[in-house]
Amino acid sequence: MNETTRKLAEALVAARREHRALAPADWLAALPDAEAAYAVQAAVADALGWFAGGAPRAWKSGGSARGQVLTHAPLPPDGVKRSPADFSAWPFFVPLIEVEVALRLGREVTPEAAGNLSAGGAAADGDRVADEVVDAMCVSIEIVDSRWSDPAQASAAMKLADMQSHGALVLGDWVEYDRRDWAAQRCEVRIGGNEPVARTGTHPLGSPTWLLPIWLRHATRGGQAVPAGSVVTTGAWAGMLPVRRGDEVSVVFDGIGRAVARL
Repeated sequence: MNETTRKLAEALVAARREHRALAPADWLAALPDAEAAYAVQAAVADALGWFAGGAPRAWKSGGSARGQVLTHAPLPPDGVKRSPADFSAWPFFVPLIEVEVALRLGREVTPEAAGNLSAGGAAADGDRVADEVVDAMCVSIEIVDSRWSDPAQASAAMKLADMQSHGALVLGDWVEYDRRDWAAQRCEVRIGGNEPVARTGTHPLGSPTWLLPIWLRHATRGGQAVPAGSVVTTGAWAGMLPVRRGDEVSVVFDGIGRAVARL
């Protein structure tokens, strides 16, 4: 990590501790690539002591399409809540909502096992991998929030360094994982008094399981196993939806369950 990248990590740590946003223009040259962004992620997590007790237990992973490079971020444990969750006292900047399906590992995945699961390459059969390592799934709500004062002016690497603009995560009740026809999967989102937003078969990768071998290869690349019970959110079914303070967010995925968050 060079001096500029180190200073960015320190600035992001201060932004989280002091709840202040950073001006993107001040840091546009700080990150040459995604690897530098991942180094900043690790430095921020280390400085804030997020994973002092071991490996991360919750992650976000995803991308806009199968042909795009997926991105990954370990999530701070204090922001992972069970539904119904109340964030009315949390100091978000400009929060948005993503509705997702989260998957839970039923067994530890070592670096060697991750390599074997990924033997088919980036397009390895996600359903096959899920059958081997996933024991449960649930409805999840990610609160997206940025430490950049104008996220539209921040580069992709800058957003990635900021834990891919993560604010908090809500997990519904776990149900046993089974293969589903994800193209027929329906979800409905209610935010405050707004009209509900319904979507069917709109996962950006076609299936939440598709990313599993890619995420596991990333999560184990430092030589550390991913523990049993680890959770990964897998991509938004309805894009990023605006939310206001005081809103209650209720999300239902047919046949999977429900999650609720209040802001």
